[in-house]
Amino acid sequence: MRALRSLKGMGIWLLISLALGGCSTYVNAPDDAGAAAARTPQGLDYQVLHDQRFTPADWPQALMADVYLPDSSSTELRPAVMMVHGGGWEGRSKDDMTPIAKRFARHGYVVVNVSYRFAPEFRFPAQLHDLQLARHWIDAHAREWRIDPDRIAGLGYSSGAHLVSLLALVAGTDSPLDRPYGGADTGFAAVVSGGTPADLRLWDSGRLLIQLLGGTKQELPEAYAAASPLTHVHAGAPPFFLFHGTWDDLVPPEHARGLFSALQSHGVHAELYWMRWRGHITAFLLRGDAEAAALDFLAREMPAR
Repeated sequence: MRALRSLKGMGIWLLISLALGGCSTYVNAPDDAGAAAARTPQGLDYQVLHDQRFTPADWPQALMADVYLPDSSSTELRPAVMMVHGGGWEGRSKDDMTPIAKRFARHGYVVVNVSYRFAPEFRFPAQLHDLQLARHWIDAHAREWRIDPDRIAGLGYSSGAHLVSLLALVAGTDSPLDRPYGGADTGFAAVVSGGTPADLRLWDSGRLLIQLLGGTKQELPEAYAAASPLTHVHAGAPPFFLFHGTWDDLVPPEHARGLFSALQSHGVHAELYWMRWRGHITAFLLRGDAEAAALDFLAREMPAR
């Protein structure tokens, strides 16, 4: 009886997972969704260079990246994706992104899965500075890893999506956040951003933001605005693929809705993939359909030349 109840329970969860898997709303989807990804490599083998240091010796903390190199006999340059994990700016690790990195590598992408410093020991914009260094490091190794420098994308989830989006939006602009470690070559050709904290002003502070920025929204209104990707959207921004759970109560859907609207109002191509009945964590754990749509998006926005 106990085994039967266990099987029934597993069946219920399987049905729930299948039901959730088919529930999405794709705003601004292409007419031929899925066609571009279908033309990219499938099932490639790859090798991984684990824990490659990308920070200089005098950096406050040694930071590492895992580099995924698809096996290929071709000498053609390949697209790349820089991946950034979430964790409330205070924890987790690049290991969270390993399954995504493996899938993208099998599709022919060189993947650079990076780490960054955490709050409260290191306050913003330290995390952004880390990613700017990582982005320069990728360029420095582009020839060695056969990366096409014009086809490098950024991908992140949660706090990682916040940082990737900021990096993409401030690169090469007059924003103080682009100095002293940024520059136009720290940008991306396209961005995949999931569960994105796009406007930090939507929250009434809270522990994570206080330790990241050093105070409350009331005490530091300009800092909260400056650290919000939404406030840096401009007409020259790269195309964005956003995905978000409609039941996300950690990063409410208003963040995705606002960023999508801001991008569109500036004439920037943006796509929004709503994952119905998903919260913040379940949208990440059950991201298969969104991940497939993101692969198709990148294949369209960074086509082989």
